[in-house]
Amino acid sequence: MWLEKLHLTYFKSYEEKAFTFGEHVNCLVGENGSGKTNLLDAIYFLTLTKSAFHNQDALGIRHNFDFFVIDGIFSDRQRHTQITCSFQRGQRKVFMADKKNYERLSDHIGLFPLVLIAPDDTDVIREGSEERRRFFDGVLSQAAPGYLDDFLKYNKILNNRNGLLKLFAERNYLDEDLLETYNEPLIVLSQRIYEHRNAFMQRFLPLFQKYYAFLSSGKEQVDVIYESEVASPDFAAEFRKNRSRDLHAQRTGKGIHKDEYVFEIDEVTLKKFGSQGQQKSFLIALKLAQFELLKEEKGKTPILLLDDIFDKLDDHRIQKLIELIDTGFLGQVFITDARPERSQKILENVKADVRFFEIEKVRPG
Repeated sequence: MWLEKLHLTYFKSYEEKAFTFGEHVNCLVGENGSGKTNLLDAIYFLTLTKSAFHNQDALGIRHNFDFFVIDGIFSDRQRHTQITCSFQRGQRKVFMADKKNYERLSDHIGLFPLVLIAPDDTDVIREGSEERRRFFDGVLSQAAPGYLDDFLKYNKILNNRNGLLKLFAERNYLDEDLLETYNEPLIVLSQRIYEHRNAFMQRFLPLFQKYYAFLSSGKEQVDVIYESEVASPDFAAEFRKNRSRDLHAQRTGKGIHKDEYVFEIDEVTLKKFGSQGQQKSFLIALKLAQFELLKEEKGKTPILLLDDIFDKLDDHRIQKLIELIDTGFLGQVFITDARPERSQKILENVKADVRFFEIEKVRPG
């Protein structure tokens, strides 16, 4: 499966632009600020129904316009599928497959698997537990049937319960029966999401360790430890017992939104003790494990987006990625680079078909 055609209308820096991509390696070159990353974001948007870099759809609209449209043709050996995303200020985002509207955006996620490796990905290592949960939730949303629905339901009920706790605090009042209508579904969904995450980690961890060894020549041992209070057989009782603290804090203090993924290298914390090179290898191994797991689960080779990758990696890690491209394992790859001569040199001996696209900066009219 690959993205064959892409047409952008008023999306970010693009007024109107059409592309026809190759099945293998597509290298987007141009000066900084020309729109290379915006093009990757359009591909991300078309597959995952949202931007990779911001939470507000309106930020995808080109300046001085009121809407954007992203239209793409995905191809495999049997068929072509047209996916269209449109958004107008003040209205709901619309997604269509072959001109037929999705009833729920979540039904689209996972149909066209995708993995992005971008400069800001190091936040997964440097920042708090929320970033790590976001990464793994993103993988699970594409890979595990039913996970996204449970996750969305959980967050909706969690927000409602938190709102109720705040209301109780403001009015100095407690309705235990009303609170219980939120407690029970949160407990059930916490346990179900925990089972999803725990089963996922059993599959993900060996793949991750394999790729770290591949990138680092097996110099260190790495681990990802999934920690969750929901694993306790007494979780339901502990959740309800925490009611007084929840009322005082005006938010829910127990549940899968408190889970943590601990990154370790040679049994010490990666964030504190890992070198910059080790952290880069760790991150890329996470993404490659995501890639292989999605490939196994969906029966389709994900699209791989590599944003500014040659600036961030040393020659050894770049060469390892090129080896994976050469084997054909990676399928369709998009690479951005501000230095065309560097990309041409790195990719000159790649066996797969390589196409270069020069992205020119659009000057304000």
